[in-house]
Amino acid sequence: MAQYYTTMNLKSRFAPSPTGYLHLGNARTALFAWLAARSMNGTFILRLEDTDQQRSPDIYEKALLEDLQWFGIDWDEGPDRGGDHGPYRQMERLPLYDAYYAQLRTAGQAYPCYCSADDLAAERAVQRSAGKAPRYGGRCRYLSAEARAAREAAGMRPTLRFHIPDQGTLSVPDLVWGERHYALADLGDFVIRRSDGSPAFFFANAIDDALMGVNLVLRGEDHLTNTPRQILILQALGLPVPDYGHLPLLLGADGQPLSKRHGATSLRDLQHRGYLPAAVLNYLARLGHHYSATGFLDSVALAQGFALTQISRAPSHFDMVQLQHWQHEAVQSLDDAAVWNWLAPHLQDKVPRGREMSFVAAARANIVLPADALDWAERCFATPVMAAEAAEAIIGVSPGFWSAAQTTLQAAGGDYRLWTKALQQASGQRGKALFMPLRAALTGLTHGPELAALLPLIGEARALTRLHAAAQRS
Repeated sequence: MAQYYTTMNLKSRFAPSPTGYLHLGNARTALFAWLAARSMNGTFILRLEDTDQQRSPDIYEKALLEDLQWFGIDWDEGPDRGGDHGPYRQMERLPLYDAYYAQLRTAGQAYPCYCSADDLAAERAVQRSAGKAPRYGGRCRYLSAEARAAREAAGMRPTLRFHIPDQGTLSVPDLVWGERHYALADLGDFVIRRSDGSPAFFFANAIDDALMGVNLVLRGEDHLTNTPRQILILQALGLPVPDYGHLPLLLGADGQPLSKRHGATSLRDLQHRGYLPAAVLNYLARLGHHYSATGFLDSVALAQGFALTQISRAPSHFDMVQLQHWQHEAVQSLDDAAVWNWLAPHLQDKVPRGREMSFVAAARANIVLPADALDWAERCFATPVMAAEAAEAIIGVSPGFWSAAQTTLQAAGGDYRLWTKALQQASGQRGKALFMPLRAALTGLTHGPELAALLPLIGEARALTRLHAAAQRS
């Protein structure tokens, strides 16, 4: 089973079902499969498993492609660009599957099953009450041709089940978990074609990997129990078996499976909130994979540092605080023009024309998300909201301080260094006693960018108005 990957040989894929917006767990799976391919100059495929037609409207396929492109993941073959192994939507591959169904039936390795949903539910209930794991008992395995004909004459539409041997063990190497062993008797004959003729996941997913030349499958550990079934199908058909690696679960900071209560859980959520794709890439690439480099990396460096041997078996915990750290790093990696291009759609003309670059230069160190930039734009160019700690910082400051602050500001012509030097001499205050009341009065906060950079943005007129208002409050 093991493949020996060399440059241009590795071929991985991401095969989502387009039934909703791309969840962060699936986004990480796509990222790891992409990094594995790019780390070895291999090939990466995007394939859509769209057999659940009721839950796969076109809007989700379109969104999936858009979100992956925003994320920075590209693909060499896929539904929008074609390739040598298409088509890349499962519903367009149905005739391919029919030939393999026929091959299995001819070899006696698949058979029609007429059991109803109620029949199967009753069988599982009996097994559970006896303390056994639920599995199909094989009641339709040996039906005669006459019995099958009678059922179909009665209008019963069968599924098609794969016939698993009643004894033996299957050993399955896993790139993350090591070799695992499965007793065949515990698997039970499973459905490979539904009664409506559509392929089951076990079947189509495995066939497509083989026919598309995929030799590395990275996916979530929730697929661990699917893997032996898919290997059995491929072995029965004489098709190549890829290497499998199953990624540990992605959990919230509280240890529970990631969900909406942990904050944004889709790429689209993060994009709408203004997160940069490079930030999400840097964070998700480290959730379950160890990098020797600890700093911010571009996508090329992330691929160069990726290794299958560095994937962890431990569940990974998604933490919005950590994502914000990487967001800050991503913002700081941009030049001022790129920061402005990112922020401009979110600022709604809050920054006067011609002041864009000076605003970015002043505020960028204090910006994580566009909402932060919007807040600083309003504090510079509009009327700032006075935070509680800022209001406390100006209480008790003498009227003489505020009078001197206004007089010296006017005399200095808005020059920050001249102003604060003159105010220090006039008021006798220095250090925190000098700068904290000024910061609170001018910005409404007790922290933030350097006042020297903010004052030219605020302007002398607005600054005088705010100093006068502070005098009234103190």
